[in-house]
Amino acid sequence: MRQQAERFGVELLVAQTVASINPGPDSGGVRTVTTETGQEYRAPSLLLTPGTRYRRLNVPGEEDFIGAGVHFCATCDGPFYRDMETLVVGGGNSGVEEGLFLTRFASHVTVLEVGDRLRASQVLQDKAAAHPQMDIRLNTTVREFRGDGKLSSVLVEDLTTGRQEELHPAGVFVFIGLDPNTGFLSDTVELDPRGFIVTGSGPRSSQMETNRHGIFAAGDARAGSTKQVASAVGEGAAALIAIRAHMEDEIRNRGYRGDN
Repeated sequence: MRQQAERFGVELLVAQTVASINPGPDSGGVRTVTTETGQEYRAPSLLLTPGTRYRRLNVPGEEDFIGAGVHFCATCDGPFYRDMETLVVGGGNSGVEEGLFLTRFASHVTVLEVGDRLRASQVLQDKAAAHPQMDIRLNTTVREFRGDGKLSSVLVEDLTTGRQEELHPAGVFVFIGLDPNTGFLSDTVELDPRGFIVTGSGPRSSQMETNRHGIFAAGDARAGSTKQVASAVGEGAAALIAIRAHMEDEIRNRGYRGDN
């Protein structure tokens, strides 16, 4: 994908963190992107694709053992736990799906859900309940990850009784949702209560356009997206088609030139 983009003249700038965006006037004109190093990039239209990151539990030890017993991708790291016991944190669709996937390798998978019932679809719940290698523990939360250089135990708490217990899985996989990388956009475009970019709300908006005319969004950080790679690629293509239409309007209505 990178090679294809470069073949069509796309300039890719790595290790660049965006600090702020000046959206310019809604009536048109230039949008300015400023990086943390102070560099500025200007364009008549912007496409926002900042993506998401895995939500953390934010408990003691979590950061210390990421990659050393704490993981966020069963497809990536599940094979390292062949014939070992594993723990999955999160009882939504992602958690149960990944737990079922881990049974291909792990000898046993325990799913922890903080609520009093799983949030996964009924189909997934039925599969998990019927699987001989899976256990479900409700009303249970993680309090601490412990170990010395590598994870050795997990302190969990039963929220109904307050009883704490130390478990000893070989690995833990955390699937409690996604957080959008949109902190730098809070004063630029409309965000929903969870921080995802709202599109299609402006008076002239296409489905991919934000409330600021000429600024578009696509991918996992867009509110209502399906958080799948295939759909993110499709959204990017749809947004680019909308941007082309926007640019044609700019040229036709305002005589936009690349130097103004």
